[in-house]
Amino acid sequence: MKMSNLTRIVILSPNKSARKAKIDTVTIHCMACNASVVALGNHFAQKKTKASSNYGIGSDGMIACYVPEDYRSWATSSASNDQRAVTIEVANDGRGPDWHVSREAVNALIELLVDICRRNGIPELLWKADKVLIGQPDKQNMTVHRWFANKACPGDYLYNLHGSIAAEVNRRLKGEVAPVQQTVMKAARPTIKRGAKGAGALLLQQNLNTFGCGLAEDGSFGSASVAALKAWQGRYGLQVDGSYGPKSYAKMKELIEG
Repeated sequence: MKMSNLTRIVILSPNKSARKAKIDTVTIHCMACNASVVALGNHFAQKKTKASSNYGIGSDGMIACYVPEDYRSWATSSASNDQRAVTIEVANDGRGPDWHVSREAVNALIELLVDICRRNGIPELLWKADKVLIGQPDKQNMTVHRWFANKACPGDYLYNLHGSIAAEVNRRLKGEVAPVQQTVMKAARPTIKRGAKGAGALLLQQNLNTFGCGLAEDGSFGSASVAALKAWQGRYGLQVDGSYGPKSYAKMKELIEG
């Protein structure tokens, strides 16, 4: 059975078909719940489910295999996509509409994608967010379930991270040292609002990126930064207003410096 050596749990699903195409694509899904990889595996292990994925990742970063890569999973409502793709279900530690994913899960996802690409001869991940490019892996080899069915999968949080995920996977595939990251040892000072520019806005973007927000660190606090801040505020029980004030600062300081 062909599977990643990062796999820690194997729960084989009967819901699979022979794979008749070369693997050249990856499809990231979300569970739309915070299920463990064991719970998801037990769900996929039932024939009546009529669904599966190659892998699952829990919010704790645990990786499970349900359908070995030798086989096509039943994941994206598209037989042609599932024939060429390795499909990965990721747990959500937050509810809709964004369907947030934990930092541990994102890190495990990146490691798994690097391994999948290396073993299957995929030189890099390409993401254009363009449905028209389905089936053209030389231009885009990442697909999403929402392109094939009336679903939100993989949720806006993971969907908006696709570019950052691809960039990090590609850095690792090239053997590059990871950039100085994403662990910022001080919290941005308040008050930062939409439209803010400069060092404070940049530091807050870096702070948010330590929680997997995938923002461009350009020092301009625009709509994407405000949306990321709102998601972060909601996750930690703060007023969701997109304004980084004293209470948000206190929580960020506690988490970043504590």
